[in-house]
Amino acid sequence: MDAWLTIIGNFGFKDIIDILFVAFVLYFLLLLIRGTRAVQLLKGVIIVVVVTVISSLLHLSASSWVLNRIIQVGLFAIPVVFQPELRRALEQLGRGQFWNLSLSQQGSEEAQQAVNEIVKATQVLSKTKIGALIVVERKTGLNEYIETGTSIEGYVSSELFINLFIPNTPLHDGAVIVRSNQIVAAGCFLPLTENRSLDKQLGTRHRAALGISEQSDGVAVVVSEETGKISVGVDGVLHRGLDEPGLKNLLTGLLVTKRMNSFPFWNRKAES
Repeated sequence: MDAWLTIIGNFGFKDIIDILFVAFVLYFLLLLIRGTRAVQLLKGVIIVVVVTVISSLLHLSASSWVLNRIIQVGLFAIPVVFQPELRRALEQLGRGQFWNLSLSQQGSEEAQQAVNEIVKATQVLSKTKIGALIVVERKTGLNEYIETGTSIEGYVSSELFINLFIPNTPLHDGAVIVRSNQIVAAGCFLPLTENRSLDKQLGTRHRAALGISEQSDGVAVVVSEETGKISVGVDGVLHRGLDEPGLKNLLTGLLVTKRMNSFPFWNRKAES
């Protein structure tokens, strides 16, 4: 107890400023990676560090040696792995956009509303055989893909979805990305799957839907321009030929049920 009192007593005004500055920098960095794939990478780094500490405490020599080598290599890999986030951090500092980052949280009612509007829109698009690709963000942020499109920032509605995919309009060819109950961007470019066993009849939209589902936990809804059939890409799997009840049940299970108890920090919600 006396030792703690001595440490506290030695704290000066400069020390408090120093601690607050470090806390601010860490908070800023967390906000920058929040909503990106770097969050999952950070979780992995934390797990490796924790396991390393436990191995050291238990005097597991071989395990400690391997884990320490991994950490040493990781120190050189971090600038490469986090390059997009570091670039965005400098850009936001230059534009003074730090204060535009918000922390709003999605509720299950908003998610269910988004599901209903997506289902309603896809039914219309399916009947008229208008091709569409809608990606709903979950835990893994899609900012790097959002930045390739045109900012919309409009509330989710079936009418807006339909208008965005009308043929020969500026944004009809790319993907629409949804976050919480907002359509954040349209005309976005997505990575194509490298799965060579995929049905050759599937076009670019289906390949993009699988590609984004392989690189993130996003849910991609596709309407085929040729057949009007509706498919959903999730976790690298394409669920094809869904009818209205099947689509609604699948999206509700993926986007509503699994999000109700999610911890807000690890998700970038209707803000961000």
